Amino acid sequence: MNEGLARALVGVPLNVAAVLLLAPLLQGVVRKVTARIQSRLGPPVLQPYYDLLKLLGKEDIESGESPAMQRFAALLSLASTLALACFVPMGSRAPLGGAGDAILLVYLLTLVGVCTLLAGLAAGSTYSLLGASREMMAMVALEPLFAVALIVGAVHVHSLRLDAVLCGSVYAARGFPWSGMIMLAVMLLSFQAFVQRVPFDTSEAETELMDGALMEYSGPKLALFKYAQMARLVIHGALFVALFAPWGSGAGSPLDWLLFAVKLAALALCVALVAAVHARYRIDQAIRIFAGLLAAAAVALILAGYGR
Repeated sequence: MNEGLARALVGVPLNVAAVLLLAPLLQGVVRKVTARIQSRLGPPVLQPYYDLLKLLGKEDIESGESPAMQRFAALLSLASTLALACFVPMGSRAPLGGAGDAILLVYLLTLVGVCTLLAGLAAGSTYSLLGASREMMAMVALEPLFAVALIVGAVHVHSLRLDAVLCGSVYAARGFPWSGMIMLAVMLLSFQAFVQRVPFDTSEAETELMDGALMEYSGPKLALFKYAQMARLVIHGALFVALFAPWGSGAGSPLDWLLFAVKLAALALCVALVAAVHARYRIDQAIRIFAGLLAAAAVALILAGYGR
């Protein structure tokens, strides 16, 4: 058995288990910290686990225009999220990092958003369709940002392989890494949107759209969607760490896993802080912000082409 196959057989279950176990925990931490900042008691840290178990135990009610599509979208949402976990380093090398490239990663990230679009269209209600349209607008503006970040790293290392790109490659420039620093600022400013938190959770907007595209969902299907949404923080946090703060991790030792956990916890605390002190943006405000970030990302890509 070669080394790559052995790493995949061990690493894939570990990464998937890490996402499944950490996602509700981070969700609970974010909710608790947000409540404390707002002078509220907040729910218990373990409440997301209880919520998921409760939803999984409920009756699976079919209430949309296309129940088969609703079931498919719910399963595909969590499946594509867990597939992403296999290509992302989490304290050690990505189990399938050598088997994929940046293009595949962009496809999988986009597929997660497409599942939400399918969910809204399959439900067919007014609120779900409005939530799906907002999700589509956000995807058009957001997904290019992450694609540009990956391309900037790929240009610097002259490779699209994930094990080459997801290792701080955005800083591998001649002299001062201007392109990497610009993309770091862009991704920090857009991270809240990637994990669908206030002030950029416009496609859900509970006070406006009553959970948007997922309004007509309940029971196990809603649990799968909620699980996938919780996992966004773990997946995008791991990608952010791999691209912009990979130092001190990658060998797979206990210290590496501890450092990764500390970095992920720091990102979660930042998400909670921003969510606690900001009001939700309107969709037109959010799109204008994304457009400005996309312009900055285009500048970074041009600089990367010149080796800067």
